Amino acid sequence: MKTKILFLILTFAWFISLSACTSPVENDVSDNSRIITVSVLPEKYFVERIGGEHVQVNVMVGPGESPHSYEPKAKQMAALSNSALYFAIGVEFEDAWMERITSANPGLRVVDLSQDISKLPSSDADHNEDMDPHIWTSPEMGKTIARKIGFVLIELDPQHADDYQANLAVLLRDIEQLQAEITNSISQMDTHQFMVFHPGWGYFANEFGLEQIPIEIGGSEPSASELAHLIDTAKNDNIRVIFAQPELSTQSADFIASEIGGRVILISPLAEDWLENLRLVSQTFADAL
Repeated sequence: MKTKILFLILTFAWFISLSACTSPVENDVSDNSRIITVSVLPEKYFVERIGGEHVQVNVMVGPGESPHSYEPKAKQMAALSNSALYFAIGVEFEDAWMERITSANPGLRVVDLSQDISKLPSSDADHNEDMDPHIWTSPEMGKTIARKIGFVLIELDPQHADDYQANLAVLLRDIEQLQAEITNSISQMDTHQFMVFHPGWGYFANEFGLEQIPIEIGGSEPSASELAHLIDTAKNDNIRVIFAQPELSTQSADFIASEIGGRVILISPLAEDWLENLRLVSQTFADAL
């Protein structure tokens, strides 16, 4: 009798030990295949719209932060070990950190969504060798980004290819509707010029026939003489609204607005709800200009 009880106890202990050793590994493999890291919040929108329930998305540059000066936190670097895929998009912090990002997870696949896209030069005339990284501010570029993400997700997880294709098709239709709405909003504007602190809207302006006049010079606040020139430009072109970005300083924008008797309106190219943000920004342009 004692032998039988001892056998049952050992068998039960072996079963518990086996379960503890195997279950977490199996769950980790399943979860890791769906964890995707992106650089900025608009990318998160695209990946979640296309990936749906099959993806979990980590974002490096969070709300209120700027990808131009961002430095990843230690816990973010550690979390990269759980990602199967990283969608880069050509923002500045990637240049300094991508090597360390990949070293944190040698098996991490990195896909640059900006690759093979014809980039515009920076709007700063004194720094034309710099290329504008804000490709996602153009709906047409957004369609290109969406297709690239869809292709990669299908390649990564062919089992759910039908879901990815269906979600992509819906997103592309939504973007085409957005383009029609923005075209209609822009057509009602009295002027096609707008002054903005940080030149983050070049691709948007290029798609819809607008002219972006940046305040920021080579990533720095303008000098006194540059400010004077911008004020003269605003007065001569009857510009009464200065657009600034909530993630960045508004000091220069506030000063110019006070000198021209205008006002400052905050808009961000980094909002997470990409589609709705572009809709709101276009309507803001139409109302203000």
